[in-house]
Amino acid sequence: MTTDTTEKPLTRLWTCDGFQIDGWRYTDSIDGLAGNEGSILPLEAFLSLTQEMRARHANRIGVLLQPADALEAIVPFLSDLAVVALAFPAFGDGRSYSKAALLRTRHSYGGTVRATGDVLIDQIPLMLRAGFDAFEVSNPTALARLEEGRLGGLPLHYQPSNDASEVGERYSWRRMSSRPAA
Repeated sequence: MTTDTTEKPLTRLWTCDGFQIDGWRYTDSIDGLAGNEGSILPLEAFLSLTQEMRARHANRIGVLLQPADALEAIVPFLSDLAVVALAFPAFGDGRSYSKAALLRTRHSYGGTVRATGDVLIDQIPLMLRAGFDAFEVSNPTALARLEEGRLGGLPLHYQPSNDASEVGERYSWRRMSSRPAA
């Protein structure tokens, strides 16, 4: 018999206010909703809850969406969700960026949008612009940079985003005539 001695990487929750104590845990069933902390359920487990169960656990329930999960499945229940965790199983899989942007813009979701999985320091500024506001970070380089307060990113942006631009109007170049004035 072999024993797996590899340690799981330390995961810490980071927001723009710094590292936070994570009051949420991942569970696979409704049984995990007991207690005072919040529970994040996989999509299938969340969808199996009755309206009464969702109402009873309001503000203590979240859902985890994998990249292939349809965002539309949770749209009718957004008012019941305090957290939507969007998975990044690999740094190159960007489908969760679109889900975050749609949650904030199209669906006006005001709860926490959390990035989980392979979250790298270079991605966090882009994730913030897409609408994420909490990050489960386990990458050693990302943890070190965030502890040092070195978020990085570019100060100017060409495209609009979820956050309001401090300089100029959004897409102002589209509103300008390309023809010279007569």
